[in-house]
Amino acid sequence: MPEGRLIADKMAKCLTVFLVGAAGVVLFLIGIGLLVKAEPILGAKSLGDLLFSSNWRPFRGEFGFFPFIMGTAWVTAVAVVLAVPFSVLTALYLSEYAHRRIRAVAAPMVDLLAGIPSVVFGIWGVLAVVPMVRSLAMDVFGIPCTGYSVLTAGIVLALMVCPIVIHVTLEVLRAVPNDVRDVSLALGATKWQTTKLVVLRKALPGIGAAVIMGVSRAFGETMAVLMVAGNVVRAPDSLFSPAYPLPALIANNYGEMLSIPMYDAALMLAALMLFVVVVVFNAAAKLVLQHLAKGVQ
Repeated sequence: MPEGRLIADKMAKCLTVFLVGAAGVVLFLIGIGLLVKAEPILGAKSLGDLLFSSNWRPFRGEFGFFPFIMGTAWVTAVAVVLAVPFSVLTALYLSEYAHRRIRAVAAPMVDLLAGIPSVVFGIWGVLAVVPMVRSLAMDVFGIPCTGYSVLTAGIVLALMVCPIVIHVTLEVLRAVPNDVRDVSLALGATKWQTTKLVVLRKALPGIGAAVIMGVSRAFGETMAVLMVAGNVVRAPDSLFSPAYPLPALIANNYGEMLSIPMYDAALMLAALMLFVVVVVFNAAAKLVLQHLAKGVQ
């Protein structure tokens, strides 16, 4: 019997190593494939011109990605600023203050929200958020705005990012030993002081990892952002300006404009940039979470 268990353990270990290695190989092949497809434009243009030029005229062979990079950065930044405080406070409430019945109902609802298709969020953005932002810009600030803007895309994206940040933050807070809380309370600290100075401080690396995972999700989101961002090839200069993020560029043009020389290579370069950012952010988040898990153990 022990020999059978030993063989099963070895087989499980070998299978795990194989699957991890296969995933790494797939990631490597995707990266190499995108790099090979993007090589024509990388060979014809300098990286500085591609990244920092605002001229996007494919028919003239001009492929400046700066408006798309800035559009991605603006929308992601707005989404993170809106989502992170709300998500962390929600996770804190569910972990430290909520009754277990509330927690039993709220936690599955958060996971359910994460499974809603992005196109549904996009439709909600068009029907509800676009008119709200248009009214806010014109009636309150006196700024001409169609409603399809950085702020609109950021609000929609924030709602999509929240479930991820809440879920990971909740798991991190649950990993903090109850003994730490009990000792703090026994020394005379209040519930809020214990939460703020003990629990939050111990969970901070994990919360950072949750934020990083949320940012990586925000970078790669396509359909909802495409529907509400405005998709104007110009770097945004305010929250009410339209934006054209990189995922929207790829989704809007792939398959339709590929007869233009180097256009397919330009889109592959955009995909490569997104791929690198998402892989780096996810890897960083996983490393932080693994380090935190070792510390808890």
